[in-house]
Amino acid sequence: MAGSSPEERRALRGAVAELMTKRSPDDDAWSELAAMGLLGLLVPEQYGGAGAGLVEVGVVAEELGRVLFSGPYLSTAVLAVNLLMAVDDPAQHEAVLPAIAAGRTRVAVAFAESDSTRPPAIPATTARDGLVSGEKRFVLDADTADLLYVLADSEDGPGIFAVDPAGPGVTVEPLTTVDPSRRLCLVRLADAPATAVGSAAAGVAALNSALDRSAVALLGEQAGAARFAMEMARDYAKTRFQFGRAIGSFQAVKHMCADMLLEAESAVTAARHVAAAGADGSADWTADLALAQAYCSDAFVFVGATNIQVHGGIGFTWEHPAHRYLRRARSDAHLFGSPSWHRERYLQEIGA
Repeated sequence: MAGSSPEERRALRGAVAELMTKRSPDDDAWSELAAMGLLGLLVPEQYGGAGAGLVEVGVVAEELGRVLFSGPYLSTAVLAVNLLMAVDDPAQHEAVLPAIAAGRTRVAVAFAESDSTRPPAIPATTARDGLVSGEKRFVLDADTADLLYVLADSEDGPGIFAVDPAGPGVTVEPLTTVDPSRRLCLVRLADAPATAVGSAAAGVAALNSALDRSAVALLGEQAGAARFAMEMARDYAKTRFQFGRAIGSFQAVKHMCADMLLEAESAVTAARHVAAAGADGSADWTADLALAQAYCSDAFVFVGATNIQVHGGIGFTWEHPAHRYLRRARSDAHLFGSPSWHRERYLQEIGA
């Protein structure tokens, strides 16, 4: 599917949208995603995947974002695959990539420590004599993972290590966060048996590269979810009557809907631009990516909050789905770094 045509991308979008309308976002649709080839979208063809690129992943991510899909797609099919492709380890490629594409293996990547959601330059987690010890926070989907890739400092430098989450010395504790649909976990490692993946000295660089490429999917999710929340508010404003007229006819509500439209469509444009620029190898890609990550995070939060305002009292209830979009927006805004971190990176990238 690499270098797919617009027609192929439209067909892909339609197929994912159709699947998501058939299944609840909380259902386990993993086998169906695998059967459609979506889990192996980024996996090279030699390992049973589609060999697609960032644009195609962005298309899928938008549709998953619209329904707030809660499965480990971002952690396994995107981040783990990107990490594996960034490290030189043929044995891991052969063992793990086909299993991901077939839906047999779910993988979580553990890198964050302390209060930061970015990889530390020198991890406090250590790897010695084939054993890893330390604590990782905000590990996406670790509670359902069959395999963990852990960033740890070794005698040769920070590297990536494969750990069995069900093995000795590993404790996985789900964290209570604002967004229950985005499962984050605390992972404690106490002399857990581990296997080095790739070169130890290249661990941080490989992980940062994987996070950049995986951010394209996160942007797609944010953009797709923001657009759906905007549409939710628009439809409600058309059908909710007050004082004998649709609330969408009131100037204040019109202004809110117009602002939501601007932010949501701008987020979609930014996400798609970054995906295309990354696929083309644009020299300014990392700067565009940093700015888009900051913008899409803020735009999704704004649209999610304004959607609740348009709905009024019902929007604040647990029974209405509006609050779920604001919760996801708050969670996504810090998943791969805060908006302020991305703005600082943008300034560094442009030499300001």
